[in-house]
Amino acid sequence: VIKEMNGVAVAIIGQAFPYTPIANPAWLTPNWTFGIRESEMQETVNEARAKGAQALVLLSHNGMDVDLKMASRITGIDAILGGHTHDGVPVPVIVKNPGGQTIVTNAGSNGKFLGVLDLDVKDKKVVGFKYRLLPVFSRLLPADPAMSALIARSRAPYEAKLSEKLAVTESTLYRRGNFNGSFDQLILDAMMEVRDAEIAFSPGFRWGTSLLPGQAITREHLMDQTAITYPWTTLTTLRGDMIKTILEDVGDNLFNPDPYYQQGGDMVRVGGMSYRCEPGAKMGERIQDMRLNGKPVEAGKNYKVAGWAPVQEASKNAGPPVWEVVETYLAAHKVLTTPRLNVPELIGTAGNPGVA
Repeated sequence: VIKEMNGVAVAIIGQAFPYTPIANPAWLTPNWTFGIRESEMQETVNEARAKGAQALVLLSHNGMDVDLKMASRITGIDAILGGHTHDGVPVPVIVKNPGGQTIVTNAGSNGKFLGVLDLDVKDKKVVGFKYRLLPVFSRLLPADPAMSALIARSRAPYEAKLSEKLAVTESTLYRRGNFNGSFDQLILDAMMEVRDAEIAFSPGFRWGTSLLPGQAITREHLMDQTAITYPWTTLTTLRGDMIKTILEDVGDNLFNPDPYYQQGGDMVRVGGMSYRCEPGAKMGERIQDMRLNGKPVEAGKNYKVAGWAPVQEASKNAGPPVWEVVETYLAAHKVLTTPRLNVPELIGTAGNPGVA
């Protein structure tokens, strides 16, 4: 779409998450295709320029690393305002390409920041810019009356159930970390206890808001961390070599040196089993020294593994939704002490705090 802003024709192009049928159930998006599609992007940019666009902005759900690579290969995009990886980027990255340069940035998640980009356009082209992240202090901003009324009406039938207190946390519960988060650990502990599993896997999702020490955990907080359209839990018997294969596959998704092979998300969270991880190693060599109760995980031995959010259609309704499993766990404990995060020992990451 091309919009006139302050007398300047600005083209805005949108790009959806390119790995949707891989990272999410393909059967939920039938007859849809996704991808990075560089050639189609370049054609769209060229078309917008031919129609008179003096500035061109891409609204992207690729993720920061994918955006950086795309910016180096596509010409004619002035700025990429991205999402998916939830990175709060205070200073944009300037990426050079054969046609000039592209501004690449992310503005975090959960309405924490408003990314403000001002473009200086002269002689029908961008000659400068200003960018800043404005923190959003919601308690200091008056709510829009019409929107507040709409939200209240929509919530009314579910308000009592959503606000029900399930437990109290003694520590901060959060999500986001390359390898784990305290709310992720809560989910892992719940699956192992309620589903009677030796090992648990939880997806490296990046969404969900935090709870502070002493705060009540309501059903709404629980749903905030688990409400997806494929929430079923699974209980599977897996051989040790298959467990390693799963971890290697997810690790390559996260640490592959080519951003186009990074499909977003953090490392799968692991409960019950310890391991070492060498992010810089080759595919098949990153996951090392897997142990259960201090003993090496054997390649040919079977283990009882719990998980949730299966992407295979055959696993639909395989087990109770994960929020029911966690609610059962919360009902049994009521007061949650600080969960002990199960994170791997990292190898070769000294001096790289972005990985560690």
